[in-house]
Amino acid sequence: MKIQINSDSSVSVDEELSRSVKAEVGNGLSRFEQRITRVEVHLSDVNGPKFGTRDLRCLIEARPANHEPVTASNQAATLDEAVRGATGQLHRLLETLFGRMEDKT
Repeated sequence: MKIQINSDSSVSVDEELSRSVKAEVGNGLSRFEQRITRVEVHLSDVNGPKFGTRDLRCLIEARPANHEPVTASNQAATLDEAVRGATGQLHRLLETLFGRMEDKT
């Protein structure tokens, strides 16, 4: 499973943040590793330079093999919280998706 990180101009992605995001997403979605070809993580600051309490956003797009991409997003006060929340949502969504696919077979 390849994990790619993208950000807007207001979020600086350094080596430490990149490592942290990849670890969180990789651990959170490890159960589906064989069924997902790529994961794209998009980090952004919704308010730009303005102050906000929950203005950091993480949108994660997973590309399951032989299926349309699925997404989940979360806004929080920190990037760690936003990534954790979006990863949790995507995990639940993939459980449902793959569960339904198995029920059809």
